[in-house]
Amino acid sequence: MSDIVSNSKARRDYHILEVIEAGICLRGTEIKSLRDGRAQINDAFARVDNGEVYLYNAHIDEYSKGSWTNHDPKAPRKLLLNKSEIRKLQGFLSQKGNALIPLSLYWKNRKVKVALALAKGKVEYDKREDIRERETERMLRRVTMHKFKHNERQ
Repeated sequence: MSDIVSNSKARRDYHILEVIEAGICLRGTEIKSLRDGRAQINDAFARVDNGEVYLYNAHIDEYSKGSWTNHDPKAPRKLLLNKSEIRKLQGFLSQKGNALIPLSLYWKNRKVKVALALAKGKVEYDKREDIRERETERMLRRVTMHKFKHNERQ
């Protein structure tokens, strides 16, 4: 499994509760653009419409060597899931503050898959707490490395 593109904002802005894998319906020029790594999903989200799940705001660049058969870069793309998974997602999304966010697009057995996160939006103070934890961890690492280097000199 190699990532084509990943969503850098997802883990910062959301609490990830669960990750599921979904297939995605793509056209030929979309696949060729993805092989070139020309996509971004930072603002993308998924939603259940009429019993089917669609990925919105995922930008896959037009294929450079494509002609009139090229695709629309911002078109909604159907995600392939079982009915039971779709029902589970509908129940999850019906609760306030929950979202379905793509974490990454990746290759699996020569097919493109989407890692979808069942996520809950973070509040501003959650983000500050995460930053504080990272800073504390970084300071501890610096102190232990400094002590380690100091002990080596003696």
